[in-house]
Amino acid sequence: MRQFLILGCAACGLAVIFGAFAAHGLKATLAPAALATFRTGVDYQFYHGLALLVVGLSGFHSGATKLLRLAGLSFTLGIVLFCASLYGLSVMGWYRLGPVTPVGGLLFILGWGLMATHFLKNTAPPPS
Repeated sequence: MRQFLILGCAACGLAVIFGAFAAHGLKATLAPAALATFRTGVDYQFYHGLALLVVGLSGFHSGATKLLRLAGLSFTLGIVLFCASLYGLSVMGWYRLGPVTPVGGLLFILGWGLMATHFLKNTAPPPS
């Protein structure tokens, strides 16, 4: 679970850097629609970086289940496919990445479902 804590911190930190880059470096060079696409990638990267932190902390609290590990993997791959494809689309005009974006979105949905299933099946140990 430690790896998901590290990945979550990295994803959130990079989201802050990318957000600042968009606000200060890309604002003057990208069309408004492309800038909005880039910012969508930043937002989803940050949200799912936080989700990775929840996965990591939950693993320490209620046990590192297969469901929780799969949720973390889904969030990680979702960030790579969804967010990176939006960055490539908006900055580089790589329209061939367009079909990759929904796959990343499906991985986000899968991750949330897996995490919810973990919480439904596993209860935290009683406080001692």
